[in-house]
Amino acid sequence: MSKRRRNKAEGWALSRRDFLRMAGAAAVAAGTVGCPAVVRSSGKRKKIIVLGIDGMDPRLLIKYMEQGRMPNCKRLMAMGRFSPIATSDPPQSPVAWSNFISGTNPGGHGIFDFIARDAETLKPYLSTSKTEAPAKTLQVGKYSIPVSAAKTELLRKGPTLWNLLQDAGIESTAFRVPVNFPPSPSSARTLAGITTPDIHGSYGIFSFYTDSPEHRPGDVAGGHIERLQVYNDHADCMLRGPANSFRTDGAETDLPISLDVDRPKRAAYIRIQDNALLLREGEWSDWVTLKFSMLPMLVDVSGICRFYLKRVDPFVELYVTPINIDPADPTMPICTPGGYARELVDEVGLFYTQGMPQDTAALSAKVFNDDDFRNQATFILEERMRFFDYELNNYKDGFLYFYFSSLDLDSHAFWRAIDPGHPLYTPALAAEYGDFIPWLYSRMDQAVGKAMQLLDEHTLMYVVSDHGFVSFRRQFNLNSWLMDNGYARPKNRFDRGHGNFFSNTDWPATQAYGLGINSMYLNIKGREPDGVVAPGEEADALKERLAQQLKAVIDPETGLQVITNVYRPEEIYSGPYVDMAPDLTVCYNMHYRASWDTILGKYPKEILLDNLDPWSGDHCMDSQFLPGVLLSNKPWAVQSPTLADMAPTILNHCGLPVPPQMTGRDLMDTHV
Repeated sequence: MSKRRRNKAEGWALSRRDFLRMAGAAAVAAGTVGCPAVVRSSGKRKKIIVLGIDGMDPRLLIKYMEQGRMPNCKRLMAMGRFSPIATSDPPQSPVAWSNFISGTNPGGHGIFDFIARDAETLKPYLSTSKTEAPAKTLQVGKYSIPVSAAKTELLRKGPTLWNLLQDAGIESTAFRVPVNFPPSPSSARTLAGITTPDIHGSYGIFSFYTDSPEHRPGDVAGGHIERLQVYNDHADCMLRGPANSFRTDGAETDLPISLDVDRPKRAAYIRIQDNALLLREGEWSDWVTLKFSMLPMLVDVSGICRFYLKRVDPFVELYVTPINIDPADPTMPICTPGGYARELVDEVGLFYTQGMPQDTAALSAKVFNDDDFRNQATFILEERMRFFDYELNNYKDGFLYFYFSSLDLDSHAFWRAIDPGHPLYTPALAAEYGDFIPWLYSRMDQAVGKAMQLLDEHTLMYVVSDHGFVSFRRQFNLNSWLMDNGYARPKNRFDRGHGNFFSNTDWPATQAYGLGINSMYLNIKGREPDGVVAPGEEADALKERLAQQLKAVIDPETGLQVITNVYRPEEIYSGPYVDMAPDLTVCYNMHYRASWDTILGKYPKEILLDNLDPWSGDHCMDSQFLPGVLLSNKPWAVQSPTLADMAPTILNHCGLPVPPQMTGRDLMDTHV
């Protein structure tokens, strides 16, 4: 990592004064000032518990601790130490947790954004994994029979913490670990986390069936809405299955659903395959296992889903979760060893395997109301807690990493209930839902308390989050700004607001484009198909000009700077994969973020607009505003810790060598 960026990480730009104020407030709240001497482990100490709590914010942690909501975190601080921890650039979960896993920055692990693009085709893809079709097939009529295996590849590079521990004889479990789909080969017990797809290969596609005129049928972001034809209180519909990779025509494997409504009893009888469900209005089903036929009598794909009967009168509304990979019979690799997921099902029950299970897409599409979302979110958290209890009850020694996603996904959805400055905030919303995020923090505190019951003098425990949270009030259409400032041109200027993924882009007249949340690329000659910017001096001059102009953008509605920093890769990254980085990383001011249309490669007419989506909290801004949380039962010596420091620290604690690819520091090293 460059010296310039290291100094920035240590200064935070919350300001050093704010950083120390937060740490000091934590010490006072915990009833202790200062930290005991650093205690190093002996060679016999190989008990490490790490709770990964996605999205825990240090400011809210201190606030709720002072309110008495976080007694276990308070006790843990008193035993050891608390500090904000520097997140990644950009502070996106796949990037940040990759820093944690690999002990280095994105230049050392190759994950720079949720979305990447193939420079030769400009097609976007999820940055963490890719699937390749079988290289050899045999054509039999309408079927294409593979004679070689398909390949799903994890794109995260660099070292893997738990593999290094397991290889050294330290038993390791990493439950729902982010950025590990498909799981890296390991003899450790691992279950893939936030980047795990549903059975369609997406982050999640829900199904919604209704005869209500309030909902327009068709595909929406993250889901599909189908118009029900209800006659004599009966309707038939189809549940979308995965595309059949064995068929030459790519035919779907849809399953018929039969629905009979009992309006007087406000209930419905649902049949799908061998499953018969009787649900009352407002009731969720248990997990339902479905089989999708790929090759008749030979190959089935198993998936699981839950049904939610929202209402039956005056209109029918039936929601079905994205079809999750069946952990009892996974058709894609989700765990190591191969039987670990099945063991969890046998011991605890079926569970969400989808990486981001809370259906924020259904909330944004108004398929869910706030109560629906909160109910699903509560179910997911309680499900995760049952597995946490199982892993704690079976923990004897070694390394245990357990990941909680609820604070992140539910803060995205309900930040508008705690921020009076958000355009969707209302006093009524705050009265009804304003305590949900604080309640989630208290549930995380209960998890901390459960883990603390296992502490002894030989156990090291960390609570770590990947980033904090702020309100997402205003959207910036980066591609629209590029177009209005002469860096991009539409094919049809009268149709610039339509079409995804640059379908309306005149590439020979375009110098730069934004894709993903924080990424910008130049249209480079010899790299992009219709590149116009010469690499070298011309590209460098363009980067400098773009950075200066973007940092000068002021929001006329607020008078605030919209973008606080724009970085070249060499300014913030080091390592063998720096060349894979975006040409520029755009870091937004607090309360601002790239628009949803920027992510999808659109050119709306507006450059700045209010964020009126329920996704109201975020963390994809400038990392200086978004430190995460680091708590431990043992103090550490190094000031201003970063996520990349965690893996080297744990390896050193176990007396293991730190690979040279890890650029992080040992937090216990008094000489750093």
